[in-house]
Amino acid sequence: MRARPQVCQALLFALALQTNVCYGIKWLALSKTPAALALNQTQHCKQLEGLVSAQVQLCRSNLELMHTIVHAAREVMKACRRAFADMRWNCSSIELAPNYLLDLERGTRESAFVYALSAAAISHAIARACTSGDLPGCSCGPVPGEPPGPGNRWGGCADNLSYGLLMGAKFSDAPMKVKKTGSQANKLTRLHNSEVGRQALRASLEMKCKCHGVSGSCSIRTCWKGLQELRDVAADLKTRYLSATKVVHRPMGTRKHLVPKDLDIRPVKDSELVYLQSSPDFCMKNEKVGSHGTQDRFLFIFHAMAWMIPPPPGSLPELSQTPCSPCVMLGKSLPHSVPQFPHQEI
Repeated sequence: MRARPQVCQALLFALALQTNVCYGIKWLALSKTPAALALNQTQHCKQLEGLVSAQVQLCRSNLELMHTIVHAAREVMKACRRAFADMRWNCSSIELAPNYLLDLERGTRESAFVYALSAAAISHAIARACTSGDLPGCSCGPVPGEPPGPGNRWGGCADNLSYGLLMGAKFSDAPMKVKKTGSQANKLTRLHNSEVGRQALRASLEMKCKCHGVSGSCSIRTCWKGLQELRDVAADLKTRYLSATKVVHRPMGTRKHLVPKDLDIRPVKDSELVYLQSSPDFCMKNEKVGSHGTQDRFLFIFHAMAWMIPPPPGSLPELSQTPCSPCVMLGKSLPHSVPQFPHQEI
């Protein structure tokens, strides 16, 4: 009889975890899709890991998109690891998809970034696939209505951002729109962060041009609208991650809304990433929360710089690898983000 309270506590804990399951980014497990799976028949959709039923249905009705979505999942993994290579949390736990640890299961700042990046990546991949002719259902983006400027003319093949956003949102937002999956606060937070990712993608659309003329004179330039690389979008989102706002879900008027926890007099901005729970301490090793710690991790730094004063001109030393003790390096506390010194591509 004495064991009953413990059993009840265990059941309540399990229920609490279930309400926080991050169905929204389980589709990143598509990054592990074997090359042997052709993805040319609708029955293949059921063999894909990490999809909710709505995504399986989208797969069946848009089978031609799936290779692009698999590619997007792989790009998310690479872009996240690259963006956070110099941070305490280095995004290594994303590779556990679809069985994440608490750093991504809960509504943390890290989870906010991954949701935003995932939403941006899938729309980015689809928009680019339209341009390259890999998708039969779309083609180049529309020609802008405004003039391109003196000496320029619209031409080439623009990235089809509108189609990418449409189909990307249908797929990546589908898990958050399934009933009985998680709390309303988690759903709203994840949908908000996904939209922030798509907003960052829209902001990355820029005019790109190619010169034409005798002997490279560039008398005329053919221009089109193209997206920046996904790593650039990830860098933008990382900046937003560093300034993310902690929110609570509370009544405002007749409905509940997400509002900043410490500044609940204003609504959440459409451009800011939001999170519900504070992140764990990623300095110390704790596998349950997705932290491998910083002990013996290697960061690329310059000799004897103490990341404070650059060396004199012409005396730039060679790069080397220096091991970090837990959150202490060169006698100083390891910052949340170390400086952006040159480092190897990941």
